[in-house]
Amino acid sequence: MSRGKNNAKPELLAPGGDEAQLIAAAEAGADAVYFGLQNLNARRRARNFHPDELPKIVQRLHGFNAKAVLTLNTNLTHREVGHAARILEAAREAGVDCVLVTDPALLLLRPSFPEIAFHWSTQTAVTTSVGMKTALRFGINRVVLPRELNLDEIKSATRVKNVETEVFVQGALCFCVSGRCLLSSWGGGRSGNRGLCTSPCRVPWS
Repeated sequence: MSRGKNNAKPELLAPGGDEAQLIAAAEAGADAVYFGLQNLNARRRARNFHPDELPKIVQRLHGFNAKAVLTLNTNLTHREVGHAARILEAAREAGVDCVLVTDPALLLLRPSFPEIAFHWSTQTAVTTSVGMKTALRFGINRVVLPRELNLDEIKSATRVKNVETEVFVQGALCFCVSGRCLLSSWGGGRSGNRGLCTSPCRVPWS
């Protein structure tokens, strides 16, 4: 859920891991639906979509007056930066409204895609008003705050004007602050920061 400084009504966002979920979210009244392609997104174990499906996805969502939000919210390797740029170009051609990013490398590509709003993912781990000001300086339209913040911390972060705030109203908490946890990577070689978290913090420990 997000709210800009001039919005009287919060915007409701929902995930769409496959076509059925995407359409269900839009039919249920979501103002925006976020989804990922088959790589470079933090939910790689979902069905996700092929780049060729982007025009159809955007058309379907816009038919419901819902925004299409593409996730590019993983840490990138050197070889993936070019691939991310090609995804952004495909997103522009398809009419994607927003893209969720984590890796700062994509900030350098932002001026080449003025048609697309860039939002900082919760994986960016912005937890303070100073982080919000940094986002504003880089031209980020919205920041998704980590799930782990309490209401007072959210209130403090959202004092920064001219940048929108998004918060989760549902979803399991991470073991550490989102974007900074290495437990899954250490315990099994599957990094949550690369979209492959095995959620080891959600099982009983002794």
